[in-house]
Amino acid sequence: MGGSRVQVNKAHKSRFSSKSSRNLHKTSVKDRLAIAKAERNVGKGARAARIQRSKMLRDQKRAAVLKEKRELSGSRSPPRVIVLFALCASVDLESLADDLLSLLSKDTCAVLPGTVASSEYKTRITVLKAPHGDLLSCMEMAKVADLMVFVASAKSLCEETDSFYIDSFGNQCLSVFRSLGLPSTAVFIRDLPSDLKQRNELKKICTSSLASEFPEDCKFYPADTKDELHKFLWLFKEQRLKVPHWRTQRSYLLAQKVGAVHEGNSEKCTLFLTGYLRSRSLSVNQLVHVSGAGDFQLSKIELLKDPCPLNSRKNQDLMDADEMHDTEVIGSLVPDPLNHEALVIENIPDPLAGEQTWPTEAEIAKADEDQKKKKTRKRSLPRGTSEYQAAWIVDDSDESDCDDENNHGMVLDEGEDGFPGQEENKYSEFDGDDASLRFGDSEEETDNDSVMMEVDNLTREKIQDELKELKEAHAADEEFPDEVDTPFDVPARKRFAKYRGLKSFRTSSWDPKESLPQDYAKIFEFDNFKRTQKHALAKALELDQENCEHCISVGSYARLQIKEVPSAVASKLCLLSKRMPVTACGLLKHESKVSVLHFSVKKHETYDPPIKSKEELIFHVGFRQFVGRPVFSSEFINTDKNKMERFLHAGRFSVASIYAPISLTPLPSIILKISGENAAPVVAAVGSLKTVDPDRIILKRVILTGYPQRVSKRKASVRHMFYNPEDVKWFKPVELYTKRGLRGRIKEPVGTHGTMKCLLNGVLEQRDTVCMNLFKRAYPKWPTHYFPLSDK
Repeated sequence: MGGSRVQVNKAHKSRFSSKSSRNLHKTSVKDRLAIAKAERNVGKGARAARIQRSKMLRDQKRAAVLKEKRELSGSRSPPRVIVLFALCASVDLESLADDLLSLLSKDTCAVLPGTVASSEYKTRITVLKAPHGDLLSCMEMAKVADLMVFVASAKSLCEETDSFYIDSFGNQCLSVFRSLGLPSTAVFIRDLPSDLKQRNELKKICTSSLASEFPEDCKFYPADTKDELHKFLWLFKEQRLKVPHWRTQRSYLLAQKVGAVHEGNSEKCTLFLTGYLRSRSLSVNQLVHVSGAGDFQLSKIELLKDPCPLNSRKNQDLMDADEMHDTEVIGSLVPDPLNHEALVIENIPDPLAGEQTWPTEAEIAKADEDQKKKKTRKRSLPRGTSEYQAAWIVDDSDESDCDDENNHGMVLDEGEDGFPGQEENKYSEFDGDDASLRFGDSEEETDNDSVMMEVDNLTREKIQDELKELKEAHAADEEFPDEVDTPFDVPARKRFAKYRGLKSFRTSSWDPKESLPQDYAKIFEFDNFKRTQKHALAKALELDQENCEHCISVGSYARLQIKEVPSAVASKLCLLSKRMPVTACGLLKHESKVSVLHFSVKKHETYDPPIKSKEELIFHVGFRQFVGRPVFSSEFINTDKNKMERFLHAGRFSVASIYAPISLTPLPSIILKISGENAAPVVAAVGSLKTVDPDRIILKRVILTGYPQRVSKRKASVRHMFYNPEDVKWFKPVELYTKRGLRGRIKEPVGTHGTMKCLLNGVLEQRDTVCMNLFKRAYPKWPTHYFPLSDK
């Protein structure tokens, strides 16, 4: 528009300039040049430091990747574990495993079952076949897998699921594997046609159908011929594998051999587990957890000669089988009595710890000082009041004390400052755990809560009737949550003796140390659990980085001697080792002690029966397994209290709280349920470990309901909430509300049948329902045994 001329604008004149620019004219030219030069040097130095730091980080990452690659291909690394999992029952895993092992063992012979060292591919591999239909075996194999190979057949059509190549059991296992954390994955496609065009088309169809079920970096390989498997193995030996984070924090050993030595006629024995150590170094002073059996101490660790070395000579492969099984012992480690970690599970409570003792002289002196301070407390009195007159004037605090003495009603927690509690009264003999049991509390949890677990003396018809009742209770809880009926023959003040009212669920205080059950004397609590966890993980990392005399390094072939294992448990483990891997993992500090664990769980989509609170369930938490009887609760963000749920509802997350050995977060959890004595466990819920906190408050709520009899604007007479006037007076301090949003209070009882006059903050409709909330603290149930394979 204006030609080639460039528009030039005047420089902006700042009205509010900085101090340095305002005083610039006062500085000499020489000093001004020195300041500018120094500023330029500072900028250059900072930029050079940033460049140097980024270069150093790049070099460190490059060195770490190179070190990892050398370790994976070196002789010191343990064999990589490949787990073959069939997505459909029609897939033949036997022929695939035979083809893989034959390719790997061209110039060697397999010494250990399923483990081969290949000099051609410069790697060692253990091949495991997941049995289709056995959920426990598939889960245990997925926990130790370095590579999960999902095998699909192009000819299989499973119409029962959304995908044509995955059946219902495959879908269930896939969701469980995702909850555990998938390692590196690959998909083999078999049974493709020989014609090249049809082969490529069918492979594309199968890939597009299965791609959404697996991670984005998962690759698909045809696996019909040995040439195709050879291409896969050539890529696999250079592949950098990824494993879930929780597996990198603990050392574990996948047992290649399981044995036991019985010590005379005692019920205890020494368990022998032989295999390669993985992930981290293991100390002989550590405690170990054997999957399903429990936590134990080590009596000895024997370092054995590697039976499957990578650079083995051909003449060593031709040795006799007897000589192969006689493994040579290189060295042994014995625990240090001073540093050996003690096996402490439960705290031994002191029965006299809460007893009242005679006060000391210091306590008596302090009490006298407090009494004097109380006497000399200043009070606001009218001017000219004598000492005699002041003695007759009552303080506000004294009036409140008098009111408390004359009050015979239920205590209502007013706000944040007061401690909740219920006063002593003439019904105090009904307080405690026996109150609800004595009056037939159908909502109280007793030892017979787990209806499905006790089926020894029940017929099929009784089991079906009880299951029907349980489903009806679950449906009623979803439609009318927490609503209960007041019994006719028992006064409500006795039936709900352990409950209390709250002014506000969010702001009212509840002391977490108040009226704790006897089980809390057997558990452990930390002042700061996050700090304790940080120290335990730092100590484990330090142990792994230092070459200690009492530790064995990663990749060592060792025999763990685990002492004081029950003979019955050892015999079960020997039988289980034939069909599933037996794993021993090292425990971090404090992980054998029992506390209250909280899990964030969600009901599995394949499980339809209701799951009631305090039913016996099996928790798979990382490598560990233990039995728990959880209480379910919903979580609130803006309060320290959480509401108990009677059932685990589908479609939303809940918090499951149990008594169990401590585990340091983060860890995945799979919750199994056994429907009968000889039935196989099924997946009931999945989730993750949230925290370890005995002070987490879980409140069980009951809602008492009444119905308007006569309504006069804001006043109404309500019936069917109570059935005698004494109950109305007892619950008078508790606030009322209606289902349509009104709030009110009890004014007085009317008549002798429990009808009460209520005052509300709005006009009550005749069809509305008047409700009252009562709360009590709920706790998990102590399990009969901690671990699935043990009896106690």
